[in-house]
Amino acid sequence: MSNEKGKTINYANWVSVKMIVVPAILALAFTLLSLKLWGLAFAASLFLLIAVYFALARLIFSPHGDDVQAKIEGLVLDHLLEVQSGTVLDIGCGNGPLTIAVAKKYSQAHVTGIDTWGKNWDYSQKLCERNAASAGVSERVSFQKGSAIQLPFADGQFDLVVSNLVFHEISGLKDKREAVREALRVLKPGGTFVLQDLFLIKAYYGKLDELIKAVRGWGIQEVEFIRTCDEPFIPKLVKLPFMVGTLGLIKGIK
Repeated sequence: MSNEKGKTINYANWVSVKMIVVPAILALAFTLLSLKLWGLAFAASLFLLIAVYFALARLIFSPHGDDVQAKIEGLVLDHLLEVQSGTVLDIGCGNGPLTIAVAKKYSQAHVTGIDTWGKNWDYSQKLCERNAASAGVSERVSFQKGSAIQLPFADGQFDLVVSNLVFHEISGLKDKREAVREALRVLKPGGTFVLQDLFLIKAYYGKLDELIKAVRGWGIQEVEFIRTCDEPFIPKLVKLPFMVGTLGLIKGIK
């Protein structure tokens, strides 16, 4: 993604190099072992297939490929209601792409990005701050460490709450609907929200109609669900359930 000055900000890829290298190494190891035990050739082929799949997925998500990662993040922006000023919260900001994009979209708003920046991701608060500075929005953006399970903010503090592919990653929370509820807690009455996640995974969120009913029960005036996994720019290769095949977006007004 490029900023207004033409500099490119590397927001990293959802498919890490590790996801390619590890199965590739295992494929090589089983290939060598299969020279003595031919039955291990199947395992070698399987790990090779996994490595190739994730390599292709990484390219699809990359700006050097189809740039699907940025396009998926862009779906959140596309569904935002107009907010000329006020406060915005981005839950699970990662290395800051959505936080920064919202700040650039709404030049009078202040955007806060929050994340735990756990060991499974090569992200940090300092990286977010560098990216915001590169994009020229650091004066209107702030980042802080915190959990989506218990946000360190008062009830009704924000005019807009956004999140992109975060809630399903929260460990120690069996019912992911609680993360949605917590996100809506810090939203002002009359405020708007756009939350995108793997909402079609029943093990996380239950049946879709039950999820929407629950959201309405939390004092939400308007709520709408959109199957963003059906967007035509998403190739079939990454529409598998463990990738973005269960992607959906919930938006509305509190």
